Amino acid sequence: MPLTADEAFQRYQRELPRIREAAEATETHLRSRIDREGISCSVTSRAKEVGSFRTKIYRKLYTDPWKQITDKAGLRVVVPHRGLLTPALSIIKESLDIVEVQDERDAPEYVDRLRYPRLHVQALMVGGAKDPDGVPYECEIQLRTKAVDLWSSMSHELLYKPGVEPPADVRRSLYRLIALVELYDLEVERGVEAMAQHPDLVQANRLLSVAEQLYRTFTNQPYSRDLSRDVVDVLSRTITDGAAYSEQLIEFTENFRERLDRAYTDYGPTSVHFLQHGRYLLASQPESLIIFERLHHARFSLKSAWDRSHLPESMLADMAQIWGNGL
Repeated sequence: MPLTADEAFQRYQRELPRIREAAEATETHLRSRIDREGISCSVTSRAKEVGSFRTKIYRKLYTDPWKQITDKAGLRVVVPHRGLLTPALSIIKESLDIVEVQDERDAPEYVDRLRYPRLHVQALMVGGAKDPDGVPYECEIQLRTKAVDLWSSMSHELLYKPGVEPPADVRRSLYRLIALVELYDLEVERGVEAMAQHPDLVQANRLLSVAEQLYRTFTNQPYSRDLSRDVVDVLSRTITDGAAYSEQLIEFTENFRERLDRAYTDYGPTSVHFLQHGRYLLASQPESLIIFERLHHARFSLKSAWDRSHLPESMLADMAQIWGNGL
């Protein structure tokens, strides 16, 4: 027997804390999986506000609102450019139990229309939370580029004001911006691909990618990618064969996993040293694995490359102290 609008509303109020908890757990799970693959993006979650839940029941004229409102919880994954949409979508599919994928990127009706194609995934949330009927809770995941996310947020504020129908010219102007959004995404993707092939960056990108994946086996805390790029640029000068070094770093990480785990516990992103005193900054970065390996196997080469860089000497000294090596 379907719940009435009032019954569905009351149930949602009771279930909201559990839905929020499941959404946050799903966000953490998904962010961890995406980070391990080295994809730069933001992942956010939310549970539908109580007022929005009630409004949607009456606006959509649902006959079975509890079942028909499938976005009780929502996640948003925002990537820098459209070239990362498909890789991010693949990770989502591998990480969650998928109910439905709405991928309209190649739909023919978007060829001659100024609308951005939806890329949504309906999936079960992690943790096994179920509603009072024993049905697993789902979430709706929106996958967008930064440019599309900006356009969507702005246009939503202007096009969906309660009780106000925007003038036709305003609506048209907003949709014309989609052409600029597409051009922006294309140029960003083109630039990223060109830079990725630059000979001076290929090795640094490869090193950082491997370090990020290994680092995520110790912690899921965020870090500065800009700092990572600066440091890895220096570290790459001490490595002649980047492809072979990837295997070397993996082997080093496994051989010294317990020692590394202690180092991150004592000096890493959740340690007192970092949170209260701001010390040992690089121990909260994925490139720290490369630094530890270089300190262990190529200390003098590392010191020489560091001295020729603009990076503070104290950063390397702190890492040497953690690893128990003198410079």
